[in-house]
Amino acid sequence: MIPQSFIHDLLNRVDIVDTIDRHVPLKKAGANFVACCPFHNEKTPSFTVSQTKQFYHCFGCGAHGNAINFIIEYNGLGFVEAVQSLAGYAGMEVPLQSNDNSPKHIVSNDLSQDPGNNQDHESDVIVSKDLINAMQIATHYYREQLKLSEKAIFYLKKRGISGKTAARFAIGYAPAAWQNLEAVFSDYSSERIRRILMQAGLVIINDDAKQYDRFRDRIMFPILNQKGQIVGFGGRVLAQEEPKYLNSPETTLFEKGRELYNFFSARRAIREANCVIVVEGYMDVIALSQHGVDNVVATLGTATTSFHVQRLLRQTDNIIFCFDGDRAGRKAAWRALENSLELLTDGKYLGFLFLPEGADPDSYVNQYGKESFEKQIAQAMPLSEFFFKELCTGIKLQTGEGRAKLVKDAKPLLQRIVAPALSLILKRRLAELSELADKELDALLQIKRVSEVKKVGNNERKRMVTLYRRLIRILLYDPSYVTKLDRDLFVKLHEKNEETAALEALFVFFDAHPHLIEKSSVFSIASYFQDSPYKTLLESIECETMEWNHSTAIESEFSDTLKKLRLMQYKERITELQSKSLNMLSDEEKMELQQLVKQQ
Repeated sequence: MIPQSFIHDLLNRVDIVDTIDRHVPLKKAGANFVACCPFHNEKTPSFTVSQTKQFYHCFGCGAHGNAINFIIEYNGLGFVEAVQSLAGYAGMEVPLQSNDNSPKHIVSNDLSQDPGNNQDHESDVIVSKDLINAMQIATHYYREQLKLSEKAIFYLKKRGISGKTAARFAIGYAPAAWQNLEAVFSDYSSERIRRILMQAGLVIINDDAKQYDRFRDRIMFPILNQKGQIVGFGGRVLAQEEPKYLNSPETTLFEKGRELYNFFSARRAIREANCVIVVEGYMDVIALSQHGVDNVVATLGTATTSFHVQRLLRQTDNIIFCFDGDRAGRKAAWRALENSLELLTDGKYLGFLFLPEGADPDSYVNQYGKESFEKQIAQAMPLSEFFFKELCTGIKLQTGEGRAKLVKDAKPLLQRIVAPALSLILKRRLAELSELADKELDALLQIKRVSEVKKVGNNERKRMVTLYRRLIRILLYDPSYVTKLDRDLFVKLHEKNEETAALEALFVFFDAHPHLIEKSSVFSIASYFQDSPYKTLLESIECETMEWNHSTAIESEFSDTLKKLRLMQYKERITELQSKSLNMLSDEEKMELQQLVKQQ
């Protein structure tokens, strides 16, 4: 049996959007994410995932649950297997509680273990854990070698990197020899270790079947995935050699188009600042962080991808791309813009900052300091301005041909923008520049507006919502309201139906699970009622909260619901008392009736 406390911690650690997106590509739609349901055939997306409350719901087939439920249903696993799978991804050990209440760990995550001595796997099978172990061992080795290399230490000091900063980013050094890793991997030349190191991207095996280390005489920057596991390296030469930077190759652990340098460590700073700065290099990130600018990530020698943008927009509403002001930097910025268009929603902001000629974030912050850099960030060019500035470059707008070219170039880009307000603003600006009337431009652009997600069952949702349903909805969204309830309101319920029974079941559940009565809880409460007769009802009510957010007037809704419940009970009691003849009422009942009439 897996302790409930571990399930609680696991669900707190994982993000359901990331969990599902690994299997079913999700698209942003308002406050939620959507896709065609993986559990039934459909052409219009009705499978909706709430990042706020960490549950999914299909308005077509009714599939509903949390991250664990999804793994169970999608992969056909049992509960324990699903928890193990999710925990492995989150880098957590699963304790299995035996009858003597002594927890036994059923998943090992010892990253210091030498894969060559790992006897838990069949000799021919290489698994992700073997590769992660290898990366961890290599990282430790490179860090130790940095301490022994005077020229590597001198290089970092020359670049302004302190020892504390180098340690924080786990920076290391790969010596110049060809087979350095032989010192830390037993059986370096054995078939199994060769395969592990090659699949991890640490060694190269040439046509003569000889192996040698991929990274030699380079400063080593470990790259962490969103779980904090080392999945790759960036290596920088110390002299003027080429290539200046050498990244790990694409492996089963590492995809450049999906990872961002420093993303794992910067997430909290990004959320606190509600802004992320995207730069081009490792040293840019490290220099800015050393000066107190921590909400920074870097692409890994590749263009900013739509996956990068999507991942960042899940953390913040504001992205600033800070690239060099040369031709290459502007080209990289334009690629970032193109790969962002379909992901933008109104309320999101993309800015573009180009530092003075010859400067990059590393050199600029070292020369001018944090305050000056932050002033530059504040002056970043918004997407709406950069969009037309680039499109108009090289075009003679004073000529009809130039204006026609502008419309032609802008058309496919504007057709990709789904944010209605931003699309309209850009279209109006294009009308000004092209000197075309709005109707004329509309005819040329042929932009078809796609409504957000088709909501299945809207007619059902418009039906009369009972007070009990309203209260259940509030408790499912924010369980802390159960502590604000006057339970006496429900002691003498005259109305007995499925909703009142489900409400009483919720009271019992919260009494038994007080750790869930926290405002910060982000769990699907309905997911705990899988074997309950109220499962379907609670899931259907919980999905009604998908459009809610923290600005929703929940307090007002709660107060109004309680007020109306009291009033309803007053009326029921008045009707009950008035059904008796006056001479049949006791003095206490007569006084109660008078007070109830006044309270209406």
